[in-house]
Amino acid sequence: MADDSWKDGILLKIINVIVYFLFLGSNIYSVAGPEGGYWSGKETYFTPASYAFSIWSLIHLLLLGAIIYQFFPAGKRVIIDGISYRFPLLGVLNAIYINVWIKQYYIVAFIFALLVSSTVTHIYYIVRRYHASESWADELFIHLPFSLYHGWTTVLVVVSAFEAFGVNALNHHPGAWTKTFVFLGLFFLEATAATYAFSAPEGDLGGSIAIAWSLFAIFEHQRSSAFIHWSALAFACLSLFWIAKSLFGHFTAHRGHSVLHDEERAPLIGS
Repeated sequence: MADDSWKDGILLKIINVIVYFLFLGSNIYSVAGPEGGYWSGKETYFTPASYAFSIWSLIHLLLLGAIIYQFFPAGKRVIIDGISYRFPLLGVLNAIYINVWIKQYYIVAFIFALLVSSTVTHIYYIVRRYHASESWADELFIHLPFSLYHGWTTVLVVVSAFEAFGVNALNHHPGAWTKTFVFLGLFFLEATAATYAFSAPEGDLGGSIAIAWSLFAIFEHQRSSAFIHWSALAFACLSLFWIAKSLFGHFTAHRGHSVLHDEERAPLIGS
């Protein structure tokens, strides 16, 4: 709109900038840096390979685009008017989660992982339900980062649960119960990836990709138990299959719509 000004909602915009750089931005080094938490954290039978955590860097990079995008009218309507205070709340909760996780307070970390996931879920719902993507900027700086964030925090909740309540893989061999719970955790993530891929109206591949990425990382890292190792691969491949199937369905649907649209515009014979 012509009346939109970059100063509209300026207080919340400034808070978002401060929160991003003080809380979210610092997490990149805290987690993905050379002394990140995953290098010295508790080793469980659900721990993924360290490269899985590099998804934080991608999410935060995309969110930096969102921070800039909020100063434009289209971005302001979603980030300031829609998401509102939930973004700074997410930043604070995420920072607390990362710090207690690095300090190895795993039960507390699990609780904050649930809080982070709950906050992201609320933001994700608002974005998906009320703010359909209308441009590449909407897709790249709003829908994609929160889709990846939502899928990744789902993984973190399960990983944190095993760190809080599971056995240490360096000291214990996996028993029947451990294998059962790992299998159920892997199945839950794969089913969630499928739900993302086929969610209305056009699927959500960002969440599916975040989960598939994590499942492949679990497969690569978990080599002490053949059952867990190959189960992770099976579920990772299934997640990849749902992504490919969703992409194929999306492509054919748009192609069919395009052909139908062209036929509707074609003149009738004899007219």
